Amino acid sequence: MCWMQEHDNLVVLVDEEGREHEFTLVDVLELDEERYAILLPEGEIEEAIILKMGTDENGEEILFDIEDDDEWEMVAKAWQELVNQEDGYEQ
Repeated sequence: MCWMQEHDNLVVLVDEEGREHEFTLVDVLELDEERYAILLPEGEIEEAIILKMGTDENGEEILFDIEDDDEWEMVAKAWQELVNQEDGYEQ
């Protein structure tokens, strides 16, 4: 879907049309030997997105959509539990 450049937690994603979108890298989760980036669009504070981290054929780090609904739910739940722990809430 996109590639990324990272500068001090600022991630620039380029979509298929070549448009750049800026995000803040909030966290990286490691689950089941996979890595996932939690990103907030610049200027937003409540609508995080989750993308899977991987490498392309050149060994460059890329981010891409999570296609499997169960995988997405697992990552979203893990992120929510982490946020709740940091905020002092119990689930």
